[in-house]
Amino acid sequence: MRRLVLLAVALAALAAPAAAFAHPLGNFTINRFSRVEVSGQRVYVLYVLDMAEIPTFQAGRIDPSAYARRIAANAHLTLAGRPTRLVPLGQALAHPPGAGGLRTTRLEVVLAGPSLAGPVRVAYHDANYADRIGWKEIVFGAHTPSQSEELRAYPKNLLASPLDVTSVTADVAPGSGPDVPPALSRGKLLQAPDRVADAGFASLVGREHLSALVILASLAGALFWGAAHALSPGHGKTIVTAYLVGQRGTPRHAALLGLIVTVTHTIGVFALGLVTLALSQFVVPDQLYPWLNLVSGLLVVGIGAAVLRARWLHRRGRSHGHHHHHHPDAQTSFRSLLAVGVSGGLLPCPSALVVLLAAISLHRVAFGLVLILAFSAGLALSITGIGLVAVLARSVFRRRSFDGRLVSLFPAASALVILSAGLAMTVRAFPKVT
Repeated sequence: MRRLVLLAVALAALAAPAAAFAHPLGNFTINRFSRVEVSGQRVYVLYVLDMAEIPTFQAGRIDPSAYARRIAANAHLTLAGRPTRLVPLGQALAHPPGAGGLRTTRLEVVLAGPSLAGPVRVAYHDANYADRIGWKEIVFGAHTPSQSEELRAYPKNLLASPLDVTSVTADVAPGSGPDVPPALSRGKLLQAPDRVADAGFASLVGREHLSALVILASLAGALFWGAAHALSPGHGKTIVTAYLVGQRGTPRHAALLGLIVTVTHTIGVFALGLVTLALSQFVVPDQLYPWLNLVSGLLVVGIGAAVLRARWLHRRGRSHGHHHHHHPDAQTSFRSLLAVGVSGGLLPCPSALVVLLAAISLHRVAFGLVLILAFSAGLALSITGIGLVAVLARSVFRRRSFDGRLVSLFPAASALVILSAGLAMTVRAFPKVT
């Protein structure tokens, strides 16, 4: 009894907010802000770079001077249509804590442009990290408000659709005051305090003391977070339900689907971790997600088309008087089950990748791998449970005295649902990979 109480206390502690914080725009993002201003006779740019956990992990040790030179080379300023050079004057670097014990990065750089002889049209374009997702903001003027408070506090209503401004143009004139460069942040102001409390799956790997009880409670927490994650949008819940209803699935089929989802998701996390660690100079990890979405969509389209074709052939055979006790085309094949399971687990959860990278940085690789496996198992348990409900519901419908024609339409209707879901996934993913 005492052990059960201790386990309950440990689970409650795991559910409580951890000391670390996660980046509000997601673990993959690289966010940029530029303030173009005129002080005295000279043009200055205050450039701010805010990198989330995974890009910071990939970057390793950051040399502020080298990054400042790289930023200056890709920040393009033109005066009256003529390109000018921006020169780094100073930089400030901080690594605020992030999810799972990983760090984030905040780098501020002051860039100096040319002196102005008179009123002129200034155009500024930020080409840094053009291939990475994240917040992109540019403002003109020393006192112009920033929507993100210079990447310190992102508006919650814009987190799903971050600002995407990379070029601006304005007419400016030299000032009458002294030439004073923008000030760099120091201390707590440099730490970018606006972060989301990391009380979820990623917080488990960063626990300080790993006693047997804490490890057991962490595995239970990972199982819970995986199950909860499966109930969020995505992961093929509609597809699994429609497939098992339309293909006369059994509880065994639902359990097999759960196993396939577990294996697929775990392998996907490890594969993406390998890309992040070894191949990031060739493949940007966050750019793989649209392709994985596209592959999932095409898989589902194929499943829906195959099921619909099987139902059409079956009904055509019946209309021609060919009655058979068994209909192989309507049975659930392992190949189609595999495709459904893979489509549900193909897209790795970013939090699982954070746990893997945090485990590597904390030298807790075995613990991290077990947490990811438990998370994937929780994901699969939720999907299996939904599949079992669908199988049992179909059995109840079969036993009840519903109209036979209505029940006979279920398989064809489920095939249309799968096909429609696959087409929607493909259409959503296609623009992001082109």
